[in-house]
Amino acid sequence: MNNFWQKINKPFYCLAPIAGVSDSAFRQMCKLYGADVVYSEMASVNALSFAPEKTLEMLRFEESERPYVVQLFGSEEGNFENAVRIIEKEIKPDGIDINFGCPVPKVAKQNAGAELAKDLVQSRKVVEAVVRTATVPVSVKIRKKVGEVDALQFLDNIKDLDVAAVMIHGRDLKQMHTGEVDADIIRQARNHFGGVIIANGGVKDEKSARELLVNSGADGLGIAQGAFGKPWLFRQLKIKNYELQIEEIFEIASQHAELAFKLKGKTGILEMRKHLCWYVQGLPGARKIREEFVKVETLDDIKNIIKKNA
Repeated sequence: MNNFWQKINKPFYCLAPIAGVSDSAFRQMCKLYGADVVYSEMASVNALSFAPEKTLEMLRFEESERPYVVQLFGSEEGNFENAVRIIEKEIKPDGIDINFGCPVPKVAKQNAGAELAKDLVQSRKVVEAVVRTATVPVSVKIRKKVGEVDALQFLDNIKDLDVAAVMIHGRDLKQMHTGEVDADIIRQARNHFGGVIIANGGVKDEKSARELLVNSGADGLGIAQGAFGKPWLFRQLKIKNYELQIEEIFEIASQHAELAFKLKGKTGILEMRKHLCWYVQGLPGARKIREEFVKVETLDDIKNIIKKNA
């Protein structure tokens, strides 16, 4: 097994999996601006087992995105086994990740994501199945606490299995994506897990990144919302005093839009609306520009708005 996690220089910075956001275009932009590892959007093992075409299309990636990790969610170990075999044959990623942290109700209804983390017996069966089936390194994404099960209990439950890395979101399920991040429980995880530890939650700039790294003792960081409209955040964390001018921000937004159109056509342009609004957050006249961006239908629409405001 080629365990890329062991070869990455530390500290490293990952684009964490983000449903509806971390598609190939955004992943490529983040890699271009310094992300060391990128994760796919969450993929359903049920969909991959019974009607895989649409999900496989979502998971396709470019070589420039490596190391690329596919994240799976579900609840039945058999479907995880099927999904891993299909992904390794059709997608050929560098790693497989299992989501035990997603709080979304439609995922919880399937006893998946954070809901599955509450069930130590079934969650272990799922990890066992993926480790047994995968030929690439397996990782897991968990939360500080879900129900009565905290991150340390969860890790103790799988510590004998060949799991290469864990990404720990330092907030419990009730906090969702807001509030204080518990760096201490991530630090404690070092005594409960022998692989690579990635801290996740609340990273939005160099200061918050440095604090989480120092306080958690993690090997790297997983960044999600902090990268919305700021794919260059990864470079900022590596290069001191790295800042962009407004013209450069618009140029990156334009480059992202071109890539989205190339990969998805008009669907890519419509999906860019939210990204474009994130790109201009905090810029002069942002409100008016957002009002224009939410209506774009074509690549030319985007370029005309950027030309007018850059």
